[in-house]
Amino acid sequence: MTGFHSNRYIGILLIAAVLFIHCSNGDRKSRKEEDSLAIAVAANMQFAMDELVQAFTEETGIQCKVTISSSGKLTAQIKQGAPFDVFVSANMKYPNVIYESGLAEVPPKVYAHGKLVLWTMKDGIDPSPDILPWDEIRHIAMANPETAPYGEAALDVIKDLNQFEKIRSKLVYGESIAQTNQFIITESAEIGFTAMSVVMSPQLKNKGKWVEIQSTLHRPIEQGVLVINREGQTGDQGRKFYDFLSSERAKKILESYGYNTTNL
Repeated sequence: MTGFHSNRYIGILLIAAVLFIHCSNGDRKSRKEEDSLAIAVAANMQFAMDELVQAFTEETGIQCKVTISSSGKLTAQIKQGAPFDVFVSANMKYPNVIYESGLAEVPPKVYAHGKLVLWTMKDGIDPSPDILPWDEIRHIAMANPETAPYGEAALDVIKDLNQFEKIRSKLVYGESIAQTNQFIITESAEIGFTAMSVVMSPQLKNKGKWVEIQSTLHRPIEQGVLVINREGQTGDQGRKFYDFLSSERAKKILESYGYNTTNL
């Protein structure tokens, strides 16, 4: 658990703005569109992906354009023909949907296991699932469980603890982890569920207080990666990134953000 935050409202708003930045390392250099690798990334990986893309480009010279959203929304976009080369999801369900639709030649693989945390910016609150029904907790932020795997895991926790009926009126759903984080950071919600990779990021480390949720309370968060077939593309660059996520350098980066890469 982190320590107390220095509650500066302007600083918090600046941090919140970071969560909605459309990340695009490929835009930093004048490269042709066809020379860039387009990567669709689940919102929990937003901060870690910046570092991963930088390392990948250093090793290969391949520029990357990163689009952040929920896994479910990205899946819908890919099925509708969005021009992505690689899909980095927060679970295996959505990459399997893409693969079974015939939009990938190689099956998806698990590149990391994610961890769920309960996070607050409010003074005087010690985060714990046990306090969610308390009267002073009026709003609880979580990602939409229908499109975001971390929201799905949060719902598992709430139901496993038999709290759903007690707190359902307090639940505030973000379209993705990114919007959920904004609810927590701006204190629109007293507390909320997010990914450990968010609270471990350099941008948000030591902000507020958080506690890791026991993995036995929710389904495993098996994060998957998939190379997408694109007309006129060989997929070689995408396969290089697919392989890179299993490299020792990538694993070290992922683990620094709280992901588990053991035995992968």
